[in-house]
Amino acid sequence: MNWNQVQGNWKQFTGKIKEKWGDMTDDELDRIAGKRDVLVGHIQEKYGIAQEEAEEQVKDWEKTNKLEEWVDSKT
Repeated sequence: MNWNQVQGNWKQFTGKIKEKWGDMTDDELDRIAGKRDVLVGHIQEKYGIAQEEAEEQVKDWEKTNKLEEWVDSKT
């Protein structure tokens, strides 16, 4: 997964993020700005879970949304 490309298309991903993590606000998503490590840290903090669990949730989200295919099709 090339998260530089995700960052460049972040606004297009925010709806999918909200589907998975419904408590995220637009302001929080703007602060995350497509940075994967910031997303993981924010999930960890907001939902009170371990970093490993937050990382797994993001990995599952990537797979569910087939982000690699989406990003590849945009390049």
